[in-house]
Amino acid sequence: MAKMKIKKGDTVEVLSGKDKGKRGLVVRALPSEGKVVVEGVAVAKKAVRPTQENQQGGFVNKEMPIDVSNVALIDPQTDKPTRVGYRFEEDVTKVRYAKKSGEVIPDPYKK
Repeated sequence: MAKMKIKKGDTVEVLSGKDKGKRGLVVRALPSEGKVVVEGVAVAKKAVRPTQENQQGGFVNKEMPIDVSNVALIDPQTDKPTRVGYRFEEDVTKVRYAKKSGEVIPDPYKK
């Protein structure tokens, strides 16, 4: 299994499928399955049983995982989909960068 280059918090565009062209934020990354959950993409209706919190029950819209190969990261400079690469900076820190523009992609975990 290859390491996923897309992380939670990245903005991606869907490349294929019924939601092709849609953009959204990665809500959850599932590296063991090779899938990501993108906000507002691959929404399915799921039946929910009544519980103590939700006594009504009924149908709920749920975002389903899509394969990571069907999404591409949005380049921060050109605002277009791009592939992701890794390189080492002068201070020996490993960073992700956009292959099209060479721009460093900010880490969503570091603020």
